[in-house]
Amino acid sequence: MTTGQVGAVRRRAGQDPKTWSRRFVANNGPLMGLVVLCVILEFASHHVFLTAGNLSNVLVQASTIAVLAFGQTFVIVAAGIDLSVGSAAGLTAMVSAWMFTSAQFPAGIALAAGLACGVVVGAVNGLAVAWGKLPSFIATLAMLSIARGLTFVISGGKPIPTPSSVSFFGSMIGPIPVPIIVLAVMGIACAVVLNLTVIGRSMYAVGGNIEAARLAGLPVKRILVTVFALSGLFAAVAGMVIAGRLQSAQPGAATGYELNSIAAVVIGGASLAGGVGRASGTLVGALILTVINNGLNLLNVSAFWQQVVMGVVIALAVFIDVIRHKGLSH
Repeated sequence: MTTGQVGAVRRRAGQDPKTWSRRFVANNGPLMGLVVLCVILEFASHHVFLTAGNLSNVLVQASTIAVLAFGQTFVIVAAGIDLSVGSAAGLTAMVSAWMFTSAQFPAGIALAAGLACGVVVGAVNGLAVAWGKLPSFIATLAMLSIARGLTFVISGGKPIPTPSSVSFFGSMIGPIPVPIIVLAVMGIACAVVLNLTVIGRSMYAVGGNIEAARLAGLPVKRILVTVFALSGLFAAVAGMVIAGRLQSAQPGAATGYELNSIAAVVIGGASLAGGVGRASGTLVGALILTVINNGLNLLNVSAFWQQVVMGVVIALAVFIDVIRHKGLSH
């Protein structure tokens, strides 16, 4: 067999060097970028960044965005988007705090009520998308406003102390902060759902081609409701982590976090067109955003400029997704 014939066979088998390298970068580019970013910040911060204390702080800071982003991954894989996760996180924590302080329910029931509230918020989004035929952008944008408004109504615009069941999320188990444990547990849960369950495989099918999924007999409407309900549940857990760290439910908690969660998923390799996404990639995306923020703090960059940088990162994430989607389609 001649060299040309070997090359032709490799191209047909998907082993062409250019194709292989493109796919390798697409699959591992975010992780490579995270490693390079950490090395740069280690030298730029005069060897402060890679200390045990700072790395622990990075993981604690990343826990909230990562948990929100894990839930967002389900929605984006199914070719949707959830703009309400930040408001849902704030509302669910506030519901738990109100149930404990004003309604005087036991701490465990207050926690369960907050988590259930997240599921309800997500399910309502799913119903609006699946049965109401609203675009997910519009449905969740409306929920963003509704949930945040309810948070202020319940709290009267004031912080409410959290029950012990919620405060636990901001505590330590031995030398390990609970937010890091929550991050690991929710990341594993996201990976299991996506890779090892029927609903996970159905998400990819719906995101890849919703009409083909419908013709194949998949219950598309129920899948969409489940996807958004899972996003709401993960948002509720993130809300508990925020409230636990602050030891109170704040009416403005997690404002703007929805954009960071979307950016984390896209930076991690998911496609806004749907059908593509991994829990591990989302974790890397959340870490990249947190590392950038942490590094800017170490370098004493103004908080105003940090907002500018994060906005640029989000824009670049979407731009890279467009380029990546075009490249893989050819």
